[in-house]
Amino acid sequence: MGKQLRQIAIYGKGGIGKSTTTQNLTAGLVERGNHVMVVGCDPKADSTRLLLGGLHQKTVLDTLRDQGDDIELESILKEGFMGTKCVESGGPEPGVGCAGRGIITSIGLLERLGAYTEDLDYVFYDVLGDVVCGGFAMPIREGKAKEIYIVASGEMMALYAANNISKGIARYARQGGVRLGGIICNSRNVDREAELVRAFAEELGTQMIHFVPRDNDVQRAEIRKKTVIQHFPDSKQADEYRELAKKIEENDKFVIPKPMTQERLEEILLEYGLMDDLKDDYRI
Repeated sequence: MGKQLRQIAIYGKGGIGKSTTTQNLTAGLVERGNHVMVVGCDPKADSTRLLLGGLHQKTVLDTLRDQGDDIELESILKEGFMGTKCVESGGPEPGVGCAGRGIITSIGLLERLGAYTEDLDYVFYDVLGDVVCGGFAMPIREGKAKEIYIVASGEMMALYAANNISKGIARYARQGGVRLGGIICNSRNVDREAELVRAFAEELGTQMIHFVPRDNDVQRAEIRKKTVIQHFPDSKQADEYRELAKKIEENDKFVIPKPMTQERLEEILLEYGLMDDLKDDYRI
């Protein structure tokens, strides 16, 4: 019996740091001796930039548009940091078609061209979006990704998005084997953030798998188009991503989430002072 390939989708609100977290986590996993492929499922095509040292990779959809169906794997898959396999699905031309179609097309093509090799330990799908809908649900709807992690922070909109994503996961979990592995808190330095995200995760029936502190080394490494582990290997922040990688590798808590009602979510936010801030902002 061969080893089990772990296919993982990372979701989260736009701008939450999902792609940055995924790439730094990937660097931690390859450093631990794993073979990893990252499939960028965001039309911005920035899910592999740090692993490739800034190379703007041609997307699967652009390659298909330019070359037709007769393409080689090498034209859509590039090797990045420590042998990481990097693919960007891309999106449609602006105003034309559904961005989610790129994901469906890309995964099908990668399978046909033999990208899912036996030596792979992990495939990560870095997926755009606040909700699990349409084409963006494809990695879990089609049974490709069995594990989901949600990147969130202690901010209200990030938690609203995480709750909405959980609704989508719960729906697809009833049809297939997809499960939520936990919430990754990408800190924004808000008050009582770790406490709030931990309470939120527990309410969903899952865990806050790791709290990633806010650190300027992340931005400094990004400017140099590298992951923190590559650019600042001896830093405290690099160790945080190594710890996250270790926790993902050892995680055995996978659940069907129990999404909250809007009222319950607002009760939790109120308990941690977030709704008070909102009332001050809007003079409610």
